[in-house]
Amino acid sequence: MTAYDQLFRHGFRHVDPERAHHLGAAAIRAIGLAHPGVRTDPALRTRALGRELPTPFGIAAGFDKDATMIAGLGALGFGHVEVGTITARPQPGNDRPRLFRLVDDRALINRMGFNNQGAAVAAERIAVAREARSRPVIGVNIGKSRVVDADDTAAVERDYLHSARLLAPVADYLAVNVSSPNTPGLRGLQETRVLEPLLAAIRAEAGDVPVLVKIAPDLDDEQVEGIAALAERLALAGVIATNTTIRRDGLVSDADAVARAGAGGLSGPPVAARSLAVLRLLRAALPAGVDVISVGGVETAAQVRERLDAGAALVQGYTGFIYRGPGWAREINAGLLAT
Repeated sequence: MTAYDQLFRHGFRHVDPERAHHLGAAAIRAIGLAHPGVRTDPALRTRALGRELPTPFGIAAGFDKDATMIAGLGALGFGHVEVGTITARPQPGNDRPRLFRLVDDRALINRMGFNNQGAAVAAERIAVAREARSRPVIGVNIGKSRVVDADDTAAVERDYLHSARLLAPVADYLAVNVSSPNTPGLRGLQETRVLEPLLAAIRAEAGDVPVLVKIAPDLDDEQVEGIAALAERLALAGVIATNTTIRRDGLVSDADAVARAGAGGLSGPPVAARSLAVLRLLRAALPAGVDVISVGGVETAAQVRERLDAGAALVQGYTGFIYRGPGWAREINAGLLAT
């Protein structure tokens, strides 16, 4: 058992998950100030989205919602940091409590609701982070502001375009989030008739900045293949697969604990099998020039390697950080070198 395992078992697991996250974030920011720069073995260098990255393993959106931990996460060994989800307008998110651990499943349930300080604040922070000599690749995940009616397609487009206009100039890539279960109506934007004009408009606004779309694991195979066809038709840079799931089957955690957590997106090992299946579907349907970033349930280097061997250009994690601790990315990187 590692020192972090002991700390988690006897400390963090008894602290409110969101409070624990904020405590961890402060430590990560301090690491970024003391040890700036990404230090990984040159053998891990990889190319994706037209950019060179120090390692194929990165941190998924949701961990650094307000772009305050970029330097620290790079120092911990993540090759790219996808900040956000960021909305055009600042918003507090859903009421607390809104983040829950399912320790027996090494999983999380969240219904955060895109809590963030807005696109203008994030753009300023990312611009500063970009000045670092050695930094991770910075992806920016954008979503719909809660106050915008999902059925008002014109307003939705204006909302996303406002974020894209502010954030594309400071982003290495833009990720369009239409798949979080925690913003009312958002997942309906995955319907092709709605999604196609929205992505086309964002891609035009982003200019040369790569644009990807992030999808849910709860789409059926036909819908996934439809997204692949859309990505190819619009010449998107890629697809991020997958977001959290609304399903609850296969959990080993106590049913009452799951019920108490309530609604929200489930992440971690319970989503791994579907995330891998969606990756394989996308890779079979997409041309070689369209990248897939795989995220969902990876915790070990062997699992990251499996995603890369299945055709992922990059792999992301999030929930594993909570259960593995700050040495997680370096552990993954070391394992990738050994395989």
